Amino acid sequence: MKKSIALICLFLGLGILNAQADTYNVKDFGAVGDGIHIDSEAINQAIQTAAAQGGGTVHIPAGAYACYSIRLASHIHLHLEQGATIVGAFPTETQGYDSPEPNEHTAYQDFGHSHWKNSLLWGIGLEDITISGPGTIYGKGLTREESRLDGVGNKAISLKDCKNVTIKDLNMLHCGHFALLATGVDNLTVYNVKADTNRDGFDIDCCRNVRIHACSVNTPWDDAIVLKASYALGKFKDTENVTISDCYVSGYDRGTMLNATWELDEPQAPDHGFRTGRIKIGTESSGGFRNIAITNCIFEHCRGLALETVDGGRLEDIVISNITMRDIVNAGIFLRLGARMRSPEGTPAGSMKRIRISHVNAYNVDSRYASIISGVPGGIIEDVTLTDINLYYKGGYRAEDAPSIVPEQEKAYPEPWMFGTIPAKGFYIRHAKNVFFNQINFYFEQPDERPLFVTDDAENILYRDIRVDGRLLEKE
Repeated sequence: MKKSIALICLFLGLGILNAQADTYNVKDFGAVGDGIHIDSEAINQAIQTAAAQGGGTVHIPAGAYACYSIRLASHIHLHLEQGATIVGAFPTETQGYDSPEPNEHTAYQDFGHSHWKNSLLWGIGLEDITISGPGTIYGKGLTREESRLDGVGNKAISLKDCKNVTIKDLNMLHCGHFALLATGVDNLTVYNVKADTNRDGFDIDCCRNVRIHACSVNTPWDDAIVLKASYALGKFKDTENVTISDCYVSGYDRGTMLNATWELDEPQAPDHGFRTGRIKIGTESSGGFRNIAITNCIFEHCRGLALETVDGGRLEDIVISNITMRDIVNAGIFLRLGARMRSPEGTPAGSMKRIRISHVNAYNVDSRYASIISGVPGGIIEDVTLTDINLYYKGGYRAEDAPSIVPEQEKAYPEPWMFGTIPAKGFYIRHAKNVFFNQINFYFEQPDERPLFVTDDAENILYRDIRVDGRLLEKE
């Protein structure tokens, strides 16, 4: 009996030793955590040591860890405990972030989308990665610009051609061009992340099987959660099988969501389009978008819902439901099939079809652009259903405020303002067919003299149960 107990204790002891051996504390590798000493070398040594043993948890205890590029590895869990902050250091003449790698396909998307190594945390061709909190990633020394200078970093987390990635429970602040750039990542989960940043939040590019859940993303100067399908990988790849659920996006001043002061003293994004902060599909769209579900999300003090494909991609089989929006600074709903065609020569035009949008409440929406469904000549948006939509517009426009001819703007970057003031006060529909409006309620704070719906090159547009200020206009 005593021998059996001794053996059990031995096995338990070995199990504890193994569990301890699977956790690598960065302070054991020389990290200081004083916010001054550069700790990225120590963190990278901990990651490399864990990877050489087949993987494990790299533990970052409380403290401020000034860092340049942290190079992730397969089978690694990077865990930031409460009170731990990875701080992006400012580059110097002798130290900085990893240089952006060559990419012969940079002509088809912005510089920031085309490179991954010039980041605070990056990984290429990896598998089985977790980055978790409840600590913070603070991109203090990152730039939000398209910097091509060696040593300058412009992304907080950057992943390319990875699989089985989880990012959860983090706080992210001032993260440069992207809080998260995920390109060509399969099986990606982003859960319970609070990002408050000075450009894009989460850019999900050419990814498959993605779950974004219970996140709060404040991005007054660019998009909060955006799905893209660029040509950065040198091939066409769709973003597909994506769910975005139970998320909050907003355009409050930078940093004021995380500190809960909710300030609105910076009225303009750098593109002079007021605040951004929305959920969007597009703009980079060489590849397509398929099987996307967005549900139970809140927009506040930002732009409206935008679905865009302008570079040849197919945007198909999209379901959006249970969305509430408040204080929207441009179109509440914006569907755009364009022909910018920033893709390899010979790429055929894209398509937009089988779109379902339902159970949307949008309050205090800028009336200048109404809501827009617009293709281009020869590029028809088709098979769109909008059901149970409530749009509360500011109103206040006259019929003569809108131009008699709305410019096509086929090659323009897609934003509602590219058309100028819209001649409709409810929906403007052009180059579209088989669009069904069902149970749509419009409310206007001030009278608006423009017609409710304006169509141009539109076929089989159906209306049922349309109301203005509670008054039924159309019966089935």
